[in-house]
Amino acid sequence: MISAPLFSSLPATITWENDSLSILDQTRLPRETIIENVTTAEQVWRAIHELRVRGAPAIGVAAAYGLCVAMRASLHLPIHEFRAALAQQAAYIDSARPTAVNLSWSLKRMLQAAQACDANDSAALLNALIAEAVAVHAEDQALCDGIGEHGLPLITPGCGVLTHCNAGALATTGLGTATAPIYKAHGEGLTFRVYADETRPLLQGARLTAYELQQAGVDVTLITDSMAASIMAQELVDVVIVGTDRVAANGDFANKIGTLGLAIVARHFNIPFYVACPSSTLDLHTATGRDIVIEERHDDEITHLYGERVAPANMKVRNPAFDVTPNHLVTGFITERGIVQKPFDTNLAALFAMEGDAA
Repeated sequence: MISAPLFSSLPATITWENDSLSILDQTRLPRETIIENVTTAEQVWRAIHELRVRGAPAIGVAAAYGLCVAMRASLHLPIHEFRAALAQQAAYIDSARPTAVNLSWSLKRMLQAAQACDANDSAALLNALIAEAVAVHAEDQALCDGIGEHGLPLITPGCGVLTHCNAGALATTGLGTATAPIYKAHGEGLTFRVYADETRPLLQGARLTAYELQQAGVDVTLITDSMAASIMAQELVDVVIVGTDRVAANGDFANKIGTLGLAIVARHFNIPFYVACPSSTLDLHTATGRDIVIEERHDDEITHLYGERVAPANMKVRNPAFDVTPNHLVTGFITERGIVQKPFDTNLAALFAMEGDAA
């Protein structure tokens, strides 16, 4: 079994036990804790698309295990037909969401593992796929830990940290990305404070980040998105740390909508702005942020709140899930191998491209 609840009161986002996949339904938090057993490709696709499992690293782990779950229905096929079905199922799961690079990265890795496996029967190939998914899961936990270690010096006694959306334990299978330095600092006994943006329209900051930090005993204050500039103006914020769903080769990055505004305001107040970036989220094949596909989600996420309409009927709506922040607004990328500083195009490639980690 691989499952790693960070705290006894915080369930694991993803659990693989006895060849069975379970996910924590994050759309129901913090009001109720629902663990779902995922048994079909369709359930995997819906869990990712409907944000029951979310956060780029967690999506990658879920996709790897989800492909294994999906292929159980094809075990009766001859090996060549099983391989063809594998490619089809990977393409189907990959269509669930377009922006987070971990989804396609994870599925490509699974297909590469299948290609490298010389198994002559479907059951043996499925076992190889499961072993690769378990490796993806374990590596995600290690990446989070490495980000935490390298980001720890950014958090000093008495400082204020601002974060946006949820790049926490609930977005990964470990310490989180943007929250990893926070948890490390808290574990060291440092006294500091965190401000969590609510993160409209789906309130991942209020429902998830504030919830998990509170569960961990971190000093966290929830603010509305529109309060961030005022909090900075009051000199309560010393560093901004956010996560990312995709980093382009030049250091432009996509993250939850509202991140761009935070970066602009942080620059105005001369506050360091860091991005937690595991190697699995770096996309060296995407040249700039202009090439990142931004997911547009359903109007109801804007016009309704918990099923109740809050906007006029027939209102035109824009609902991009992410925005792209240009590299010149970024102070550095906190990675599992260290903090990457400018020039990002050269330094990101130098740190990660040689071993093909971000292929």
